[in-house]
Formats: sequence, structure tokens, C-alpha cells
Amino acid sequence: MINFFWLVLALLLVVKSADYAIRYSARLALGLKWSKYTVGFTIIAAISVLPETLIAVSSALQNIPSFGLGTLLGSNVADLSLVFALVVLITGRDLKVESQFLKNRLYYTGILAIPIIFGLNGYYSRLEGVSLIVIGLLFYAFVLKKSRGDNNSSLSKIQLTATLKNLGFLILSLAALLLGAYLTVKFSVISAKALGISPVFIALIIGMGTCLPELSFSIKAAKRNHENLALGDILGTVITDATIIIGILSVIQPFAFDQKIIFITGLFMFFAIILLSYFMKTGKVLTKLESLFLLLFYLLFVLTEFAVGGYFGQLAN
Repeated sequence: MINFFWLVLALLLVVKSADYAIRYSARLALGLKWSKYTVGFTIIAAISVLPETLIAVSSALQNIPSFGLGTLLGSNVADLSLVFALVVLITGRDLKVESQFLKNRLYYTGILAIPIIFGLNGYYSRLEGVSLIVIGLLFYAFVLKKSRGDNNSSLSKIQLTATLKNLGFLILSLAALLLGAYLTVKFSVISAKALGISPVFIALIIGMGTCLPELSFSIKAAKRNHENLALGDILGTVITDATIIIGILSVIQPFAFDQKIIFITGLFMFFAIILLSYFMKTGKVLTKLESLFLLLFYLLFVLTEFAVGGYFGQLAN
């Protein structure tokens, strides 16, 4: 009962911190004269990515970087299918798609293909790691440039002070969101073990837990008609994981890994972005029916992973 009580408190922390994060991210977008999509893609995603980043870097420092790679790619599959599906199904309405994503959808697909191509031989070199980091940073610069457009006006001193204040509160809100997500996963696992639930399902909880920050934030954002914040957060997290974070792993320690991580988890990630792009292009919305297809796609991914003893299988052991 005590663990369940802490679990409820952790979930309340996630919900409340997500509320504050949305409030201050919207104000920040207005102050910086950025689109909400760009704020989500850059600032919010940079913090949402921390759970899987910490797991990945920790695994690299413990000489098991392949575990971190599986975490990153598996988290991306969940973001591109499960998270988008749940945002639509829980909010109960279609998700409007930012035109900036539609214009750049081929770039997203191409960028996610790069770590797969680099990893076909089952090895990431330090040079490939540096290349992935550079590609990720260049794409961030590209998104920021597109957001600014022809608006070159500078901020006044008062506007700058307000913007920095909103940025500070946003970072604090997201930090609380991360803490709430961590505690939610921790006490969910403890409760599951106490109830005698299979280690396989406990592994699934851990794997999905890395997506909890962007999931909780995106659901709240969509409910408040800030779909562009949700879209930017999820896609920014995916791009960061696939480029900068994998690149950091390779720079810390070039490593060999089981190629099924690429041929199964990596390819599922690649097909997820293709499927998502196709759905979003049709009508410029993500519908409930399309979300159900994404949910089934994620279920197929999970079943495949368990069948071949992939990432979730490693966690369960």
C-alpha cells in the first residue's frame, strides 16, 4: 500500500508539472517569437530525452553500450507509434499536424536512416559518432532558422528578462516532470514485483517508462490545443536520440553490437516514421483510426522483440 501511495503521488507530480511546462513553453514561444513546434522540438525535447540518455551513457561507461543503443532505438519506436497513438486516443480528437513537419518529413526519414546505415555492419566507430552529432546539431540549426524566418527583430530588455524567467520556470517544470516519470517507473516496478507479475511485463514498463515525459507532456498539450508543442517534443526527442545521443555513445567508446538491434529495432523505427508521415500527410491530421494502426504497429514491435530476445528480453533478464 505504501508503494501504491507513492506511485499515486508520482503520477500527480507528472500531471501537475506537465501543466506548468505547457504554460511556460507557450509563453517562451511568444517571447522568443518562435513557433510552438520549434520550442517543443528544441528546448522541451532536449530535456525529455534525458531518461534514455542517462541509461545510454551509463551503459557505455559500464562497457555495455549495445544496451544503451537498444534503449534509444526502442524508445524511438514507442515515441513514433505508441505515444502518438495514445495522445490521439486519450484526448479523443484528431491531432493537427504542423506544416513545418509536412514540409520537412523527408528530412526526418532520411536522418533516421543514417544511424541504421552506419550500423549495418554491427559496429559504430568514433568517426561515425562525430558524424551523427554534427548531423543532429545541423538539423537543430535548420529547424531554428526555419522558425525565425524573416523575423529578425531583437528582444527588448524587458522582453529578455521575461523570456529568461519563462525559460527558468520551464526548465524547473520539466525537471519535476522527469523526477515524476522516474518515480512512476520505480514504484510501478516495485508494485508489479510485489504482485508477482512476470519479469517480461516489468521490462515492458521500464522500456515504456523512458517515453513517459514526452507522453504526459504531449497529452496535456494536445488537450489544451497546443498540438504543435506535442508534435515538436516527440519528433525532437526522436531525432536527438537517433543522432546526437547515439553519436555520444560512439565517441565515448566505439562499440560492436548484435546486428538484430539494427535489423529489428532500427528497422521498426524507420518504418514507424514512414507510416507516421504517410498518416499525417493524409488530411494534415492524425486520426483515431490511424492511431489504432500505430498502436497495432507498436504491439507487433513488442511481440517481435520478445520473440527474438531483443531489448525487452535483455531487460527482463
